[in-house]
Amino acid sequence: MTHVVLFHSVLGLRQAELAAAERLRAAGHVVTTPDLYRGETASTLEDGFAVKDRIGWGTIAGRALDAARELPGDTVLAGLSMGAVVAAGLLPHRPATAGVLLLHAIADIPPKVRQGLPIQLHAADPDGFAPPAALPGWLEAATRSGADARLFTYPGAGHFYTDSSLPDHDEDAAALTWRRVLEFLAIQPSG
Repeated sequence: MTHVVLFHSVLGLRQAELAAAERLRAAGHVVTTPDLYRGETASTLEDGFAVKDRIGWGTIAGRALDAARELPGDTVLAGLSMGAVVAAGLLPHRPATAGVLLLHAIADIPPKVRQGLPIQLHAADPDGFAPPAALPGWLEAATRSGADARLFTYPGAGHFYTDSSLPDHDEDAAALTWRRVLEFLAIQPSG
């Protein structure tokens, strides 16, 4: 059993994130899904960015920090799209983090993390939120920080390819992603 905190995308906490959490719970993990928008959701990226901008990044990051405060120190930090950036932003505050899962977006990793910290990035190829030209540099920087970083790309998949309610959905890429995520969680320390 691994503790996981799963942060939502710019669209808010929707069925896609709740279904992902249920998938992880069904595998025996304890999953927390903080609502950084406090009930607001959006159906388009444009509307989602408007909600994010109205709430403000400082408030969103503060809510994420508050949500993680009561969780075990070795909780795995995970996020979908914007949530990947939120998850990575918590690393300086959570040195005992067992692992990091970034889905659908690239996120900066601090210059120094715990040696061997397992990190996985799962991204569509191509994806504007994880540009193919930026991926080798991300992998190099994450490795240089001390992380055991792995990069998985899914050619031809759309940005939100794990979300079955959106046109970006790619069933095969989503199935492979979740299989890799469950394998990643199975090797993390128990919480």
